[in-house]
Amino acid sequence: MIVIPAIDLRGGKCVRLTQGDFDRETVYGDDPAAMAARWQEEGADWLHVVDLDGAKAGRPVQLGIVARIRERVQMPIELGGGIRTIEDVRAAYAAGVERLILGTAAIDRPELLERATGEFPGRIYVALDARDGKVATRGWTAVSRLDVREAARACERRGAAGFLFTDIARDGTGEGVNVESTAALAREVSVPVIASGGVSSVEDVRRLRAVEKDGVAAVIVGRALYTGAVRLAEAIAAGKD
Repeated sequence: MIVIPAIDLRGGKCVRLTQGDFDRETVYGDDPAAMAARWQEEGADWLHVVDLDGAKAGRPVQLGIVARIRERVQMPIELGGGIRTIEDVRAAYAAGVERLILGTAAIDRPELLERATGEFPGRIYVALDARDGKVATRGWTAVSRLDVREAARACERRGAAGFLFTDIARDGTGEGVNVESTAALAREVSVPVIASGGVSSVEDVRRLRAVEKDGVAAVIVGRALYTGAVRLAEAIAAGKD
């Protein structure tokens, strides 16, 4: 299982939000490229970057910083946040990302998902962010009536190469990852699922490793790395055990 450190960008800084609430922000650094280099030095194979400003604005805002991160590290980068048009998709890949994660746009504009997966096959994932089993969109500020598993099946039919699943109730809280819901989603689809939200200890990585057979291929770790609750090298080792 791959352990992926997260860098969430807001106002040019590395931050973390609690349960996606923009009013509950903690700043962890003002040099995202240096932070990315740190995670690479500690053994990361992938980097997860979120453009929080973009998610709220509905357009990419931090691609300049993403490009600087790309210049600093060699590991592949996956990016999410604010991608709403095919031009946004192309601009993100031009900034040097390896994989793009569509959120709101994949749900609201399925034709965009089909076009993006057609142009970039195997490189488009969909973020399915859940609040009480329903899909949340627009930077988690809106909750639809769409069931997460129903949405996953529809996106897979349109070419999604994988999914990033977040239980918003756990994100940034340190309460532990929702292993059961993540595994249940993974069993519904035939493409990989990345777990996100709530990782508080290395034990969470081990618990996810136990359901890897269900299709849970990776886990994103954010706040726990920044607070020191999880050491990246230990998490990576737990993912391989």
